Amino acid sequence: MVNGVGHFWGYRNFNCKDASTNIFPWGILIGGEELHNNHHTFATSAKLSHRWYEFDIGWMYIRVLQGLGQARVKSVAPQVQFDQAKRECDLATLNAIIRNRYDVMRRYTRELATTCAQEFHHLGESAKLPSLSRCEVTAMIGRWLHHPDHELPKAERHTLAQVMEISHPVGTVVQMRRELEQLWTRTNASAEQLLEQLRDWCQRAEASGIQELMRFSRTLRAYA
Repeated sequence: MVNGVGHFWGYRNFNCKDASTNIFPWGILIGGEELHNNHHTFATSAKLSHRWYEFDIGWMYIRVLQGLGQARVKSVAPQVQFDQAKRECDLATLNAIIRNRYDVMRRYTRELATTCAQEFHHLGESAKLPSLSRCEVTAMIGRWLHHPDHELPKAERHTLAQVMEISHPVGTVVQMRRELEQLWTRTNASAEQLLEQLRDWCQRAEASGIQELMRFSRTLRAYA
């Protein structure tokens, strides 16, 4: 039952390969399994809570037993670290980005969604776009930036293609998102090829003229 609900209703912190969701942010009644999306994303992690507002009672029990010498934590989700002094991407940067890919995409969605939403509203009726509320637009753009195209509903794919065709900022942001994801999905490329791809991505982001994208490029370089 929990597994069924956890793939149907709730919120997602991370865009893992399945449709898992966090049912509630407080994992109390069933040992933290309410945080289903977190669990599926980091399957070997002993700690299921990931955001500051999430609570995993199972992790609390583990920590108590660890303090008593009765348990040993083997694995938790990777902790994101940044080196703000870093200005150039190297293999360590590439590895950090791939290791923290869920965090990378979450930050990309958060930082670039506003740009896309503003552009969508700016186009307005002149582009014959669907009439949507601000909340609906925000949710739709979140899906554009957080999910691969094939996971979007057919109507949203049509709207996305329409907006990308007439809006350079949205087209750039969505296309750059697709290319960024290739850093960990392009399995036939060598590390050197992926590093060159990352460097090229950052250079184009810096030259895009989109302030949020330029700022994200600097964040990307700092992953350590």
